[in-house]
Amino acid sequence: MLRNVFLPFIVILLGVGFWLSPNFKEISAGVAIFLFGMLALEEGFRLFSGGLLERFLKKATDRLYKSIGFGIITTTLMQSSSLVSVLTISFLSAGLIGLQEGIGIIFGANLGTTTGAWLIAGLGLKVKISAYAMPMLTFGILFIFQKSKTLKGIGYILAGLGFLFLGISFMKEGFETFKQTIDLSAYAVGGFKGLLIFTGIGVFATVVMQSSHATLVLIITALAAGQITYENALALAIGANIGTTITAIIGSMGANIDGKRLAGAHLIFNLVTAAIAIAAIHPFMDAVEWISQHIGIAEDDYTLKLAVFHTLFNLTGIIVMTPFIGKMVTFLKHYLKPKPTISKPDTLHAKYLNPAAMELSSTAIRAVKLESRRLFKHALRIIASGIGVHEKELYSDKKLDDVIHDRCEHAPYDIDDAYAFQIKEIYGEIFDFAAQAQSILDPDEIHKLYEFKIASLDTVEAIKALKHLQKNLIRYCNSDNPHIKEQYQKMVRRIAKLLRRLRAVTTTEDPEVISQTLRKARRLLAKNEIVANGKIDKLIRHQLITNEMATSLINDNAYVRTLIENLITAAEILYLSDKPDEEASSTEHLSAETSDTNLPNQPDSGTDTAPSET
Repeated sequence: MLRNVFLPFIVILLGVGFWLSPNFKEISAGVAIFLFGMLALEEGFRLFSGGLLERFLKKATDRLYKSIGFGIITTTLMQSSSLVSVLTISFLSAGLIGLQEGIGIIFGANLGTTTGAWLIAGLGLKVKISAYAMPMLTFGILFIFQKSKTLKGIGYILAGLGFLFLGISFMKEGFETFKQTIDLSAYAVGGFKGLLIFTGIGVFATVVMQSSHATLVLIITALAAGQITYENALALAIGANIGTTITAIIGSMGANIDGKRLAGAHLIFNLVTAAIAIAAIHPFMDAVEWISQHIGIAEDDYTLKLAVFHTLFNLTGIIVMTPFIGKMVTFLKHYLKPKPTISKPDTLHAKYLNPAAMELSSTAIRAVKLESRRLFKHALRIIASGIGVHEKELYSDKKLDDVIHDRCEHAPYDIDDAYAFQIKEIYGEIFDFAAQAQSILDPDEIHKLYEFKIASLDTVEAIKALKHLQKNLIRYCNSDNPHIKEQYQKMVRRIAKLLRRLRAVTTTEDPEVISQTLRKARRLLAKNEIVANGKIDKLIRHQLITNEMATSLINDNAYVRTLIENLITAAEILYLSDKPDEEASSTEHLSAETSDTNLPNQPDSGTDTAPSET
């Protein structure tokens, strides 16, 4: 909406500027080339995002000071606080980090972006950086056309840096020649009034360009050319800090509620920091003078003084706001709450699947994995209720025989209803999200996504098996025939034992424990196979059960096997794939005949049937 409003205005403004001054074209071209370089640089880092950035994310953000440091380092490397903000929202939406860690990264990103001002003021204006741009562009474009993802990433980064340097050179030369035609410093406004006006101009410029970095380059090159006063440049820098939050707000529109809260935290931090800088502008200027004298900055080197100011007021903001992060989280959670769904209140929807998670291929895959795990846990609850046992008792230290002893006294559980409200929507949303995410994934990543779709399919198939089984479980649990009753009690016991083991899998992060538990779970498939061990023949031969009972027993034993097999297979994919050596072999237990053609289409929200009807 903002872009639609501003676009005609900007086009008209640029057209008038081009008509009035040829030098304005050079400055505008410099800004355009710089912004294009930012896009190329962002694309390069996105291609590398599946590596170190996420691999060490948890370790890098498990403490607040680490989160802030992570924000500083990544923004220094990427030279874009806006990109770091959007990526952080993506991490948060995919469940990779928590809200407090995300806020720490945002705080660090604000300080990290000040390194750009130092580089431009200290190096960009004192060296002919356009000479460095040409080799970077040449090698960058060469690498971009390669098939290797790594080479493409390096190519985009080199090209991005080349365009950044070229854009700075254009802006610098444009302002140098522009001052011969028009002296913009004549329009300077002093005092508190000028501070507010130029802060507003800084906000506007950053909102239009969607980059505080580009605004800062423009400010520094204009200041170096004497086109703006030092005081007005400080105000513009404050405004650029406020304006950069717009990118995070726009990025949060497709995020989950935590993503929106993070954008709110970003806005609060930058507004408070700007208010402190405006209210204490003169003490800040005195501090800049004192620091400049002690680090050897010349009296008339206002561009480096601007870099000092930019660092100083962002650092002050971090020092002031860090003790209040906990209260900020509480405040945001209180005032920013999830919107109620338009469907029945009982209906569960996806928690991790949102557009913000598609910013990176790694976060898209992670989101599908977390949502598939969530679906799996809901399925375990449904299956426990479906066999007539209480979760609290099932997962207690109580003996299994005691847990299932009184199960016949419980009212039958409606699996159709549970499927409709707790499984159907999430299952459909997983397949829909996965289909959209494939466009940003490479073949190896698509394979991982396919595995998680298989896990979701197996989870649903387990519920279907239970649905077919439930009728006879209820029928024979009160049977007068002790032999048939005993066999169905054994089926229930097998399922309950499996659920206990899978519960252990879902509540630990130790890959060795998960692996051992699942190996034990697979042994349940070979136990109590009444067809293979001749038990059913013995029951029929001695006329202990009827032919109808025998048929039910054979069919239901197959359903139990299907249920166990599907749940174990899903658990292996969803929980063993976290192991470092498991990336290529997490589906070793999948059936050999399973293929893409066996995958169903996404369930239609209006026509999908319950398990019993499919």
